[in-house]
Amino acid sequence: MSYLDYGAGSDKMTTLDTRGKTLKRTMLTPLAMLLVASTFSARADNYFNPRFLSDDPESVADLSGFEKGLEAPPGTYRVDIYMNDGYMSTRDVTFEYSTDGKRLEPCLTRSQLATLGVNTLTLPDIAVMKSTACVPFTRLIADSSSSFDVGRQRLNISVPQAFMGNQARGYIAPELWDNGITAGLLNYNYTGSEVRSQNGGTRNYSYLNLQSGLNVGAWRLRDNSTWSYSSGAASNENRWQHVNTWLERDITAWRSRLTVGDSYTAGDIFEGINFRGIQVASDDNMLPDSQRGFAPVIHGIARGTARVSIKQNGYEIYQTTVPPGAFTIGDLYAAGNSGDLQVTVKEADGSVQVFTVPFSSVPMLQREGQVKFAATAGQYRSGNGMQDKPTFFQGTSLWGLPDGWTVYGGTRASSDYRSFNVGLGKNLGYLGAVSADITQANATLPDDTRHQGQSLRFLYSKSLNDTGTNLQLVGYRYSTQGFYTLADTAWHRMSGYTVVSEDGIVNVKPKFTDYYNLNYSKRGRLQATVTQQVGRSSTIYLTGSHQSYWNTGRADEQLQIGYNSTITDISWGLSYSLSKNAWSDDKDQLLAFNINIPFSHWMRSDTRSAFKNASASYNTSTDFRGRTAGTAGLYGTLLEDNNLSYSVQTGYASGGSGTSGGTGNAGLNYRGTYGNSNIGYSHSGDYRQLYYGVSGGVLAHENGVTFSQPLNDTSVLIKAPGAGHVGVENQTGVRTDWRGYAVLPYAMDYRENRVALNTDSLANNVELEEAVVSVVPTRGAVVRAEFKARVGMKVLMTLTRDGKPVPFGSIVSYEAGQSGSIVADGGQVYLTGLSPAGKIKVKWGESANESCTATYSLPADSQNRALSYSSAVCR
Repeated sequence: MSYLDYGAGSDKMTTLDTRGKTLKRTMLTPLAMLLVASTFSARADNYFNPRFLSDDPESVADLSGFEKGLEAPPGTYRVDIYMNDGYMSTRDVTFEYSTDGKRLEPCLTRSQLATLGVNTLTLPDIAVMKSTACVPFTRLIADSSSSFDVGRQRLNISVPQAFMGNQARGYIAPELWDNGITAGLLNYNYTGSEVRSQNGGTRNYSYLNLQSGLNVGAWRLRDNSTWSYSSGAASNENRWQHVNTWLERDITAWRSRLTVGDSYTAGDIFEGINFRGIQVASDDNMLPDSQRGFAPVIHGIARGTARVSIKQNGYEIYQTTVPPGAFTIGDLYAAGNSGDLQVTVKEADGSVQVFTVPFSSVPMLQREGQVKFAATAGQYRSGNGMQDKPTFFQGTSLWGLPDGWTVYGGTRASSDYRSFNVGLGKNLGYLGAVSADITQANATLPDDTRHQGQSLRFLYSKSLNDTGTNLQLVGYRYSTQGFYTLADTAWHRMSGYTVVSEDGIVNVKPKFTDYYNLNYSKRGRLQATVTQQVGRSSTIYLTGSHQSYWNTGRADEQLQIGYNSTITDISWGLSYSLSKNAWSDDKDQLLAFNINIPFSHWMRSDTRSAFKNASASYNTSTDFRGRTAGTAGLYGTLLEDNNLSYSVQTGYASGGSGTSGGTGNAGLNYRGTYGNSNIGYSHSGDYRQLYYGVSGGVLAHENGVTFSQPLNDTSVLIKAPGAGHVGVENQTGVRTDWRGYAVLPYAMDYRENRVALNTDSLANNVELEEAVVSVVPTRGAVVRAEFKARVGMKVLMTLTRDGKPVPFGSIVSYEAGQSGSIVADGGQVYLTGLSPAGKIKVKWGESANESCTATYSLPADSQNRALSYSSAVCR
């Protein structure tokens, strides 16, 4: 038998498994079907005979309110809202009786209607109503209607297109954006390793990245610092480095963002640079998805277990440890949104690979009428000690015109540099998208010589759906001999480089990075990113660039090409990479093959084996200098939440300048409620390496301090006091702490985020009034998602009055009327959140003699049971 439970502010129903083991939220139960389908669907001119439910009419509550066709009583329901058959959002909506009392009408305010796309300004009767008043829009908007599907909890609204505004699909009114709570934030990421050689030498490395912040209203204060430490035979280092500090906030009316402090300019018109100063720039995230017009993915190959470091504009922005073979990094927390990325792969034996990933923007097309702008004033800022910090000003804008045209341009100026850009873009339809622009620049170089020149840029992108070809970006830039950039004028000297040491390796010439030579100005640069679909399950990709210089035949060359394919659930790939700097004779090449076979390939889909989520892998690589390496391994996930991942690999390495021999590594990575941790061990030839790390977030707020996994820019604080150790849906390892607090470490800016708790993980004495909350955070916000938990016992109680069960369909309320349930047959009612003793009120009609109060006292051992049984007399 099932029983109905009406929670506070919600008339959703709860099904009780009479075995007392499982409680599930549902929309309709068998009893509800009897009560609703048979009773509530009666028409106004029909009379429902209560004898269908009982021979004694007095044992049935007053159901006259449902004889007019109502399927549910008035109240607040969480519903999915569909406007003109399109999904809009999920939220709580209050429903009231219509004027004829035959149906329920939603109580929507003027701003809520505007959020749904209704142009309320063109409707005088609605425009003059109070902002908090319920708008009877079905009576004020001709041919509009609403219907509430109780079973599906779906509200359908229909409004003629003539009364709809011009908001794009997915538009969320700024009034609904949440700036979040006042909070202090700290992100930490620590990695360390110890490398030992058979000759007794030991090298230790440590790296710590701290990202701290403070949120007050719409203001966001952020700071980013790093600490690195190394010790060994070659050198010792102990260094703190401040990366950047900035203060920012939204300017909603302009759909833009104000930034004060250390930030970066966009790389759409001029090359992106870091600066310290002030900037006001458009933020496309404030636009709905349908109106939004690039961070790169790093591909590389490691010979063994290696540390990967990524620098941008002279600052280290990322560091991690990767296993042997091909690796992909797609989660950069970059200090800049443009500027080439310098990737350094340092092996356990001290050998180093260095390559550059070009970072450019796609064609700058804007929608018709859309304007994107940025104005910046400040000091050029570089992490390279060989550059000065000139003060500069920059202004750029892009304006979308009719027929797919976009015009754009800008200017950048300092004491030694002045440039002006103008360009035009066009949507060519089937032929793709193209843009072209020219920049005129006047520069004074470190040797005090003055130069002037022009740079012509051409960008093109196209997806050939019929052939599966995607030209993501094809670009060419031609610069005259006298063309220089602002960064060129900041160098102390006309040429230079940085030396990278190779720890523990003797008789090997050092590696050089950060090359530049202003005597050979840039001439032509070709870059391309192309993917080609082959059949249904294979892809070829190519990314590359070629930078030539005036007065020399040397060139920078970068190339990555690969083939990826799947056979059922088995995946394999072949890749090649090339990196060469114009001012060095070294050329780094790697050819690699990898294959991955999941164990589930040989298992039934319903298996519970611990190896269900395991896979076997093999990869091999060669650098064309006689050094080859290969590994075979096993990796997968464990635990109920799959938050413990493991990997074990063994292999070989031979040839080259390093030592040869067997290789192997094993590692564990745990994602928990209070943070992440990892540990691993590897050996290669004469070297042994132990590596480890911890990362996480700390959030300080008015209710205390909550520890979490690493925080993204925007996050959600889950507040559910009393609901401790409850899982968060679709989040690996995220659970509420012992107090009922948790942090959802990332959320989408200016979008509706659905936050749901897993009710199956609730304790026996806890129940949530609502398990789902929706929030719309602004960028950088910490928004609160609050859940109300009833903490108390779950009881199946039998209520009697004058020796008879209380009337079927009576409403039982408790907790000062804030919670309630419906009485089923025999006076039985399911109640949650009860204290050991107290009073409950029963009501089955509107008159004074159609209610009573019962005093109950539960058995002493009720708190140890999932479900208790009791009875009480109502007087």
